[in-house]
Amino acid sequence: FFPEMAASLWKNLLQTTKEKILQQRRSSLYIGAHGYDEELIKKKLQQFAGGSISLSREDNGIAILTLNNPKLMNAFTGTMMLELQERVTELESWKDGKGLIICGAGNTFCSGSDLNAVKAISNSQDGMNMCMFMQSTLTRLKRLPLISVALVQGKALGGGAELTTACDFRLMTPGSEIRFVHKHMGLVPGWGGAARLVRIVGSGAALRLLSGAAGADPERALRLGLSEETLSSSDETGAVEEARAWLSQYTEGPASVIQAVKKVVTAGRELPLEAALRTEKDIFGTVWGGPANLQALVRRPKHK
Repeated sequence: FFPEMAASLWKNLLQTTKEKILQQRRSSLYIGAHGYDEELIKKKLQQFAGGSISLSREDNGIAILTLNNPKLMNAFTGTMMLELQERVTELESWKDGKGLIICGAGNTFCSGSDLNAVKAISNSQDGMNMCMFMQSTLTRLKRLPLISVALVQGKALGGGAELTTACDFRLMTPGSEIRFVHKHMGLVPGWGGAARLVRIVGSGAALRLLSGAAGADPERALRLGLSEETLSSSDETGAVEEARAWLSQYTEGPASVIQAVKKVVTAGRELPLEAALRTEKDIFGTVWGGPANLQALVRRPKHK
């Protein structure tokens, strides 16, 4: 009786919870508020072409998202910003997904925004719309039910440094650096990088990184808790292989369970305690009596 009851409870809860969580993840931070006009900024960004963002999804549930604009150290053009949003939308509906590695082509990560696009939209309303567009995309990226890793080779500068903070973890290769150079541009982070950085390293270290605009090499990043590990390989293929191996220790098991783990952590990070507890209960309901749970009960009948 128990498995049947649990299974039907699981099915009912699964649908409603999935819909609720997906809706929350996809909703923009700024819809209909703060003067944000997403369609307008999309049209403007479309004018600044170049580079691309590719996504390959592997059978093991790990996807690799690559920034391809090596002649500008993978700086974000307008069309790349639009493509990033499309790729995130794709990943949101990936049922078998468990992990994500973000990297840059040509042995470097990302040098921020393409300055040609930045100069062309330097009026404050366009700038604010671009800021809200990227904040929204990177917030959705951070909320993906996948365990995400930024693989930092070469330089992650400005918006590139902000992109690393939208991942759950950062891995660095020898000689790489993460640098919030915004101060030198007369700016502060606008893609959510400051808010996320404070949550990763604490307010004191975040203040030092932003006001000093000094690079965090692998050693300093490790010390601050900004990076998880320094990989041994400097070449692109080797580094991706190492990142894949590092990530796989956290993505073993059924996608439904890995995704549930990420969702409860996201709720715990973002929501007030009572709402986080309710969300955790809902997500627990999607896996309780589910296939992985029932198999584990059959496999391990005794307490050891």
